[in-house]
Formats: sequence, structure tokens, C-alpha cells
Amino acid sequence: MVGAVGGAAVMYQAMGMMGLAQASPYSGPIKLDDAPAGTKVLVLGAGIAGMVAAMELRDAGYEVEVLEYRGVAGGRCWTLRAGDTYEELGGAVQKVDFAEGNYFNPGPWRVPYNHYGILDYCRRLDVELEALIQINNMAYVHSTKAFDGKPVRYREINSDFRGHISDLLSKVTNQGALDDVLSEEDKANLLAGLRTFGALNSDNQYVSGNAASGRRGYERPPGGGVDGAPIANEVLDVSTLLSSGLWSRLATSESLNSSMPIFQPKGGMDMIARAMAANLGDLVKYEKRVTQIRQDETGVTVVYEDMANDGAEVTTAADYAVCTIPFSILSQIDHDFSGPLSSVISTMSYNTSIKVGLEFNRRFWEEDEHIYGGTTYTDLPISQISYPSNDYLSKKPGVLLGAYSWGATAYQFSSMPPEERVSRALEYGSQIHPQMTEEFKAGVAVAWHRVPWTLGCYGAWQDKDAQYADGVAMDRRIVCAGEHLSYLPAWMEGAVLSSLDAIGRLHQAATGNAGN
Repeated sequence: MVGAVGGAAVMYQAMGMMGLAQASPYSGPIKLDDAPAGTKVLVLGAGIAGMVAAMELRDAGYEVEVLEYRGVAGGRCWTLRAGDTYEELGGAVQKVDFAEGNYFNPGPWRVPYNHYGILDYCRRLDVELEALIQINNMAYVHSTKAFDGKPVRYREINSDFRGHISDLLSKVTNQGALDDVLSEEDKANLLAGLRTFGALNSDNQYVSGNAASGRRGYERPPGGGVDGAPIANEVLDVSTLLSSGLWSRLATSESLNSSMPIFQPKGGMDMIARAMAANLGDLVKYEKRVTQIRQDETGVTVVYEDMANDGAEVTTAADYAVCTIPFSILSQIDHDFSGPLSSVISTMSYNTSIKVGLEFNRRFWEEDEHIYGGTTYTDLPISQISYPSNDYLSKKPGVLLGAYSWGATAYQFSSMPPEERVSRALEYGSQIHPQMTEEFKAGVAVAWHRVPWTLGCYGAWQDKDAQYADGVAMDRRIVCAGEHLSYLPAWMEGAVLSSLDAIGRLHQAATGNAGN
């Protein structure tokens, strides 16, 4: 519900407050003792969770076989590039007509600094990272209900909100309202802190002038020559600021998973998946559609359709299995999991989202509006616009994240054909950047409930408190893993942590140390 109203960033902030999106507890590579000789493990799914499991189990000495539905690894760690073709559920086909070298990440697009697990795998696999700018003071906050629908620079709202709060608190302090809780020394220190925090003048007021404009910007910035003297601009009055509601976007950068630094792999998010897949080599078997999962006291048997071989039915067996297939898909596969796990699988829904990548002939956000990276937040159905944190000042076309929405809005976008999703994103985005219509070159729109290999964006528990233990429990010889089986849902870090926990318990079972 929070996501539907405020967008993904606000949703993650709320999730953090509820304990659902926290810093990672990863403390270093998993240490597995030598595997029992000749023990084989099947890994179902070559997303992040599956490949982490496969790499670590192989390194411990297990024989590993990975079955992947798609022709490439990565799952939701996915990048669309020039020339790629994507067919969604329902048959709509999109061909990516971007300039060479440009890309769009329909799934994960950020790696927070405190997601230590996925960062460690990037380090170990030599995945080159670069900084992604999450918050940019020159980007916008926008509401259709405020300032005649015109966007306002983030820095202006941020500076004015801090300034007015500091002004009001200084007045309260000077009027003695805090005498019961603050000593005279405390009050003096507080006032000094408020002058710095809020850019107050010497009278502890937040008013138009150089102190405020040094934060929020100038009508005429400092320059040289005859007209070099700066001219301060006007601060917003407190009532106008509060009624705008734009201040609600300011806390986004304070949540653990949205504060700087944040990273992205150079060249696209799937560079992480590519590195993992290269590490695994021919252990991953692609275009294998699992149709049946069975287990008994001695092992696991999986039947799959070999789509690379005219759909031939193939049976493979192992001593154990790690199943990372999303429950949205697993619920449609013939299996014999226990009642409790089956209940979790059948009742877990998957939330949806919509992401639209828009390519433009020139980087007008840089050339015209001096925005280099960062995010604009809006109450329009697109929720946010994220500007690329790479290829600054280049003269080639650039790609924006032109829409990223959740909940009811995402369902509405999902009901449209892809070309209409792109058109709507342009229509809404041009209310913030009028250049969009004229400069548009190409677009691609991914509605996650129409993605065939997940049928949704991330797992949503019906009753996590009651069901979580059943979902993560070792079910005889099979253990499940993925972001849906973590307290970091929708993040690659959740997939990493879930996978490491799952294979640790599988290893205990295989070595007879389950009780330790």
C-alpha cells in the first residue's frame, strides 16, 4: 500500500522501519567442510541464489548440476541492450532499439554499500562497479497539486524544510518552552547547531538572503565582472512548503538501503550474473523447463523438458536439491513437497512493478537542467525518473529510467500494450521535462507480472510470522532459497543470504551434522 502511494523508494524506507529492509548481516564467505565423496546436488534455477549455491557447493566438493529455464543466467538480475528481443506473457514482443552501448535494467538497478554479500561476490568475481547517484540536489520533487504542477529542485525543498524547522525550534527554545529539558548550556549549543543545520541568520531566522541561498540556490549565482555579485532568491513560506507535501520525499536518502554510496556494475546489472555464469561454466544447463520434482529417502528426481532439443523429456537425479524457482512458478510445477512447504508455495503472491526505459537523442537533463545522476520524485503514475550515473557529458543518446511504480499503478500499466506504456511514461514525464516528446528515440517497458519466468517482482507473504519457518525449512532432501525466503525482499542481497543459509543446512544434512 505504501508503495502504491509513494513509490518504491518510499516503500523501502517504510520496510526498513518495519525491519524488512535492513543492512546485511553477511560476515564473509561461507565455510563448508569437505563434501561427502560422490554426493550430487541439483540446483533448480540460475538466478543469483541458484548460482551462489552452485559455486559454493562445487567449491566444497559436491557434484553440481544447475537447471535453468531461460537461455541465459541471472533471473531478475537482467539487462536489456541494443538489439535484444523480449517476449512477455501474452505474446507482446519488444525489440530494444537503443544506441550501441546503452542499456536498461528492468530488475535490480542498485547495489547498496551495506549489502556486503553481493558486494563480496562482485569483488571475488572481478565485477567492476561504479557509483550510482541516488539523491541529487539538482533533481526535482514534483506534485501535480503544488506550485501549479511545476517541478521544484530537491535542494530548494530540502533547504527550506530544514531552515523553517530550525527557525521554529530556535523560537521555541528562546521562548523558554524547553527549559524543563535543556540547561542553559544545552540551549546555547542547540541554537548554534540550528544556525548551522538550518542556514539561519545571526538572529536565528530562516529568511531570504545569502545564508539561505548558499543552500537552496541563487536568483543570480556568484559570478565575475561587473554583475558578479550574487542575488539571493526567495525562500518558500512555511505554510506553502508544508501544504505542498514535497517534504515527504526528503527522508528517502536516509533509509539504510537508499543512502550513499550506492553502486552499479559498469555496463549493466547483469554483469554480476554473467560473471557468476562464467565461473560455473558448463555446470549450468540452459533452456530446461522443470515439470516434476520428486524425492524419497535416498535422493531427488527431477523431470524437465529440454527446450534446446525439441522439448525432449529428460530425467535427472541427485542426492539433494536446492530449489530457487520463484514460488509463483513453483506452484505450477508437479511436486511432492511436504504439506507445510506446499502451503507456503501455493499461498505466496508476487507483487508487481512497472519499469520503463526511455532513450533520448541527447542528454537534455544534463545540457538544459544540469542534472547529473540522481532521482526526481513525483506523484504522477511514473513515481520517479532516474538519471544515468554513467557516460556523463557524452554526445551519444542517453537512457533514463522513465517510470518505476508499484501496486495499483503497476497493474494499470501492465494492462496496456508495451508501446502504450512507453507513450504514457513520455506523456507523464514531459510534465517535468517538456523536452521528452521532441527528444525521444526509443523505449522498452517491462511489467513484472508479465515476465514469464517470475510472474511478478518479488515474493509477498500471506502471513510471514506464521509461515516463514515452513518456507525455509529443509524438506527431507530439498531446501528452497531466494529473495522471497529472506528479510531483504526484492534485493539481490536477500537472495545471497537465503542461499548461503540454505546450503549451510543442506551441508549439515549431507554430512550428518544436522543436529550440531
